[in-house]
Amino acid sequence: MSVFFHLFIEFFQIGLFAVGGGPATIPFLMDLPSRYDWYQVSDVANMLAVSESTPGPIGINMATYAGYNAAGFPGGIAATLSLVLPSIIVIVIIAGILDKFSKSMYIKSSFALIRPVVTGLIGTAVYGIFNTALFTDANGEFHIPVTLLLICIGFYALMCNKKLKKLHPFFWIVAGACMGLVMKL
Repeated sequence: MSVFFHLFIEFFQIGLFAVGGGPATIPFLMDLPSRYDWYQVSDVANMLAVSESTPGPIGINMATYAGYNAAGFPGGIAATLSLVLPSIIVIVIIAGILDKFSKSMYIKSSFALIRPVVTGLIGTAVYGIFNTALFTDANGEFHIPVTLLLICIGFYALMCNKKLKKLHPFFWIVAGACMGLVMKL
C-alpha cells in the first residue's frame, strides 16, 4: 500500500485519539517508528523542538514534520490534513448534540473522566521526551553531566535572575542550538 495511505490512516487515528492537543500526540508519535521507517524515536525530540520553535499548534507542526520525513512535501500535507480531519468531524457532530445535552449529567461525567486520561497521555509524553533529552544525544550517546549543567543554568536563569527571565524565548532556542553545535565539535 501507498505511504500516503499509511500516513493518512496513522495520523487520522492520532488525531482521533490524542485528546488534549499537541502534547497528547507525542506518545503516538513515539510509537510510529516501531512500525514504519519514517523517522527514529530519537527524532521525536527534534520534532518537538522544531514544533515548539515555529508558529502554529504543536500537534499539527509535528504531523507536518513527520509526514515530510516520510514522503516529502505531499507527505507533510497528507499527515497534517489527516490529523485535523477527526477534530473537524467530531466538532461538527458534537456542536449539534452538545447544545441539546449540555446539562446532562452523563455528558458532564464523561468530560470529567476524560481529563485524567489526557493528563496520563501528556505525562507519558513528558517522561519520554525528558528521558530522551536528558540522557541521550542524537547518536544515542550519554551526556548526563553536560545536560544536568545546562538544566541548572536554565533553571537559574529563568527562575532566579530577573534580567535573564525577560529575554525572549527565541534567545533560549538559539542558545540551545549553539550549545549543541559547540558540543558536536
